[in-house]
Amino acid sequence: MDIPPHNASGASRSATVIDAVVVGGGFAGMYMLHQLRCLGLSTVLIEAGSGFGGTWFWNRYPGARCDIESVQYSYSFDDAIQNEWTWSERFSTQPEILRYASFVADRLDLRRDAKFDTRVIAAHFDEQRHRWLLSTDSGDDTYDAQYVVMATGSISAANLPSIEGVDSFEGRVLHTGSWPHEGVDLRGQRVGVVGTGSSGVQVIPTIAEQAAHLTVFQRTPCYAVPARNSPLDPEYVQSLKKTYPELRRLAQLSPNGTIHNFVDQRALDTPPEEREQRYEELWNRGGTGFLFAFSDIVTDEHANDTAAEFIRRKIRHIVRDPSVAETLTPRDYPIGSKRICVGTGYYETYNRDNVTLVDLLESPIETITGAGVRTPDGDIELDTLVFATGFDAMTGALSRIDIRGRDGVELLAKWKAGPRTYLGIASADFPNLFLVNGPGSPSVLGNVIVSIEHHVQWISTIIGFMRANGFDTVEASVEAEDDWVDEVNDEAEGTLFLKANSWYLGANVPGKPRIFMPYAGGFIKYRGRCSEIVNGGYTGFEFDRDTSSASYFGEKSPSDAKRA
Repeated sequence: MDIPPHNASGASRSATVIDAVVVGGGFAGMYMLHQLRCLGLSTVLIEAGSGFGGTWFWNRYPGARCDIESVQYSYSFDDAIQNEWTWSERFSTQPEILRYASFVADRLDLRRDAKFDTRVIAAHFDEQRHRWLLSTDSGDDTYDAQYVVMATGSISAANLPSIEGVDSFEGRVLHTGSWPHEGVDLRGQRVGVVGTGSSGVQVIPTIAEQAAHLTVFQRTPCYAVPARNSPLDPEYVQSLKKTYPELRRLAQLSPNGTIHNFVDQRALDTPPEEREQRYEELWNRGGTGFLFAFSDIVTDEHANDTAAEFIRRKIRHIVRDPSVAETLTPRDYPIGSKRICVGTGYYETYNRDNVTLVDLLESPIETITGAGVRTPDGDIELDTLVFATGFDAMTGALSRIDIRGRDGVELLAKWKAGPRTYLGIASADFPNLFLVNGPGSPSVLGNVIVSIEHHVQWISTIIGFMRANGFDTVEASVEAEDDWVDEVNDEAEGTLFLKANSWYLGANVPGKPRIFMPYAGGFIKYRGRCSEIVNGGYTGFEFDRDTSSASYFGEKSPSDAKRA
C-alpha cells in the first residue's frame, strides 16, 4: 500500500497533520480519544462503522448480550458517567450497550473528533521525521501523526470459514459478527447455524423461537452455564452506585477484573458433597463465576474435571434425547480452557421439535449447494445460513492493516510465527505505536473494560512523560519484548489453557500460528508488572529525541540518546 507523495519537508501534501490518531471506535478508542485530548493533543479517531460501540456496533444478532454483568462492564474513570447511567438488566443486551456507548460519546463530546465510515488501510513510520503516515480506504483522508494508538479490538475481525460452494448458496448468508443493522426476519424459514461458541449459544435459542426449522452444525461441543438474567431492581442499582468506588477498587485487585467471590479453597481438598453444593449454588446464581468455585479449577486437571463433570450431568439432565445429550457433551478439553459460554435456555433448545443437531465430527459439511448444505448423510435444504464462527482474535484486525515500522519492517511479517509484544502495548521497531489490549495482555481473559481503562491510562501516562521530557519517540527494546514473550508463554504453561484448540491460540483460523496470545497470569499480577516497569523508569522502553542529548536520568551524549 503506497502512502501519498511527500513534499520537500517530508510531510504528505494531502495529509492532515495531527498529534495522534486513534484507530477504532469501541470502548478502547473512545476512552483513548478522551485521554489524549485531556493531554492537549490534537487527535482524530477513525472508525470503519458509522458510529461508536466497536464490537457492539457490529454484533447485532438476535440474543446478543454481554457475559460480564452490566454494572461491571462499564467505565469507572468518570463518576458522573457511572452515576448518571442506569443499567436495566443484569446482563445487558447489545442495543442497551450501544445506547451506553452513545451516551458516553455525547457526554464527552467525542463525535467532533471522530471520522466514521472510514477504514485505515496503511500506517507507515517515517524515520527521518519520527512521524506516522496513515492512509484510508477513502483515498482522500490521510494523516500525518506523531502517535498512533491501535484500539482495533481483540474480537472485531469476523472469521468466515472457507467452505466449498458457499458462494453458490441461493439463500442468505450471515455472520453474527457483522449482522445487518436493519435486522433479519427469520420467521417461517429453514435456518442453519454453523458454530456453537459464545455467539452460537446466544443466537441459537432466539432463532429457534422464530424459524420454522433450525439445524445446528456443531464441530466442538461447548460448556455453557446459564446467565440467570433478570431486570435490575432500581433500589438495588441506587444502593450499588453508592458503593461504586469500593467495587471498582476490588475489580482492580481481582484476577480477572471482575467482582466474584474468589475463594482460596481447592476443589480436591473439599469433600465431594460440599463441592457439589458449591457448584450447584453457582449454577443457580448464573454467569461466569462458576469457574471461580475453587482456586485450582484452571490449573489442576483433576480439579477441573470435577467442575466439567458437573456440567456434563446437567446436560444429560436437561436434554431429553440421550444421543443428542451425548453429542452436546464436551469431553476432549478442560472447562475454561476455551471461553466458557453464558446463555439462556441453550441446552433446553435441543428439546424443541423444530431443532436438529448435526455433529460435524460424524457428518462433516462436504459442500454448500445452491439449496443448502450437503453432508455424508444427505442434503439439508436451507433458506438462511448463519455463521457463528467467531473472530480472528487479538491479531486479526491488526493484520488487515499494512503497518510498517523502522526500516520498512512489516508487522504482519514480524508476527508471522506469532505475535510479539511488550506488555501487549508495544512492539519493537514500531516507535510511538501503541496497542490497547494487544496480544500479550490479559484482555480477553476477564473484564475487558477494566483492561481497557488500565491500558489507556498507561499509554496516556507514557505519552505525558515523553512530552514533559522532550522525547520524540518511545519503543520497546528487542530484549524486553523477548523476555515478555517468554513470560507470557510461561504463564500459559502453568494453566490448562493449552489443552484446548481455542481461539486464544488462533486454532479457529486456518494457517494461523498456534500461540497462546493472552497473558494468563491474571489482571492483578499483570497490573503489578506494569507498575514495576514504570517505577523502574520505564524499564524495557527506549526513548529518543532529535535535538537534545539530555536524558531523563541525566546528561548523555547524542549516541546514548536511546536507553532501555
